[in-house]
Amino acid sequence: MAATAVTTVATVVTGIEAAGPGIKYFTLEDPDGWELPPARPGAHIDVNLPGGLVRTYSLCNGPQIETRYEIAVKHEATGRGGSTVLCNKVAVGDKLGVSLPRGGIPLPAETRHILIAGGIGVTPFLSVASALLHRGESDFMLHLAARGEMPLARLLAPLQARELVKVYDTTGGRPDLSAMIGRPVPGIQLSCSGPPAMLDAFEAATRHWPPDQLHIERFVAPPLVLDPDARPYTLVLARSAKTLEVPAGQSMLSAIAECGVQVPTSCGGGICGACRVRLLEGNPLHHDRFLSPAEREHNLLACVAGCAGGRLVLDL
Repeated sequence: MAATAVTTVATVVTGIEAAGPGIKYFTLEDPDGWELPPARPGAHIDVNLPGGLVRTYSLCNGPQIETRYEIAVKHEATGRGGSTVLCNKVAVGDKLGVSLPRGGIPLPAETRHILIAGGIGVTPFLSVASALLHRGESDFMLHLAARGEMPLARLLAPLQARELVKVYDTTGGRPDLSAMIGRPVPGIQLSCSGPPAMLDAFEAATRHWPPDQLHIERFVAPPLVLDPDARPYTLVLARSAKTLEVPAGQSMLSAIAECGVQVPTSCGGGICGACRVRLLEGNPLHHDRFLSPAEREHNLLACVAGCAGGRLVLDL
């Protein structure tokens, strides 16, 4: 059987604008002006860049806008190279392949949403705010911590005018998340997106909150830690009719790739969901920070998952 097909959506860059210190804002549209595949609030896409790089970016526009994808990219000179390509080499008129949108931030009705962002981590919350306002809900507050000049000021201005944003200049120190969050309260959904230090502080401040009231968006995958107790196991790819013997220490994703079956991948660290695969049988070890407990019953992320038994069967 042929390798699993990966869906790529053709887009063309129709707009690029400066959007803050080192930040560029890109508008992507269908080359023929058609609607693009739908997205959930706060979803993200993989962008296929010149040179073969693939990077994941949150959509800034609300899902009600169906004719374009908008992403904000901060140039990180010491990063992995994706932001340098986008900010320095991509121009209006260039064509970029992107993945289908995936992920998103749950927005249950009759809920007050508290959104906490650090710097460029505000991007998915722009989509969330747009979606909430579009459906007539304004019971939310966006807390944005940034050093010096605020990022994406043009997009945040309408929210500021409605007093739906509180901005904290971190030049003098980070805000106290524990004081901002307080005690667990029913009917409140807390979401956080930002650098690792902020996410660690958020997790510490919400350790007594019910997990179903919390959501974290991660931009940087944590370092992979080798499991000293890892054992070899058998991996069955049901649709491809392939059986693989995965040695201890080899990633599931690389084993699948070696046998010629293609699985989308981006972060490689269990935070983006690109390599999500349906689980048919077996007891996996989940090392990701993306899937919910309910989703883990029938899914795994192949980049970081392991096997707790001797055999796994995947829908590949």
